[in-house]
Amino acid sequence: MDLEKTLLRKVGEAIQRFQMIRDGDRVAVAFSGGKDSFTLLEALLLLAKRAPVDFTVCAFTIEQGKFLRPIQPIGEFLRERGVEWTYYRDQPSHRLLDEQPDHGCDLCSRYRRRAVYEVVNGLGANVIAFGHTADDFVESFLRNAMFTGRLSALPPVTMSSDRDFRLIRPLCFVKEEITTAWAAQSGAPIVPCGCSQKTGTVRRKLRDLFADLEKEHPHLRETMLSAMGNLQPDRLLDPRFLDPGLLPGEAPAPQPKEAELFPIFTES
Repeated sequence: MDLEKTLLRKVGEAIQRFQMIRDGDRVAVAFSGGKDSFTLLEALLLLAKRAPVDFTVCAFTIEQGKFLRPIQPIGEFLRERGVEWTYYRDQPSHRLLDEQPDHGCDLCSRYRRRAVYEVVNGLGANVIAFGHTADDFVESFLRNAMFTGRLSALPPVTMSSDRDFRLIRPLCFVKEEITTAWAAQSGAPIVPCGCSQKTGTVRRKLRDLFADLEKEHPHLRETMLSAMGNLQPDRLLDPRFLDPGLLPGEAPAPQPKEAELFPIFTES
């Protein structure tokens, strides 16, 4: 498998399908130091050189006190590649660790979100890219369906609540075996987060369940990703989508023609 070709094809497909990046955008990559964010950053840097759209890329790291190794090698690695990188040590998150060491993911996420917007605003970026992979999308879908009673997952593209930033997830079609191989090939100095080492969590159980199922059904993630983009709401139990007044023969809303979609990142 040509790793670079596969990665750029899948990232390009996501960016084009969901119109994630547009002419003149400044994209700030949320860089955690893990394999996924390394892969995302390098994919966007490669596409910035090849794409028919003019955009720039920078990176930032939010330190919340949970890295398991020193962060300095990341800065050296990125500077060698000419990447504009901002490191931010979030003091409120460190106080949270001291005051509530057993706090949950939701609280930590709120602290991180505040810090992200603060940092990105200073970078002059209008787009924030996160490194969630196809595995994260599938796990989010299963977790919401099984434990919260909702059919939902991570959005591939959305806006911040104040609409100052477009939030994108260009790795939504990229499986983690690709990001693992890419990080290993590039020699990236991976800095793991303590949260990723936790066992007994719902996320870990779902991941293990999925790995077991894929031994017999190797394309299960692709099938679930396809299902998330192929909804049939009138076959579900939400009465909002069961319209008894629908006129016989009434046509659904027209779909945009392919030529009307934003022309971006086709494989050369």
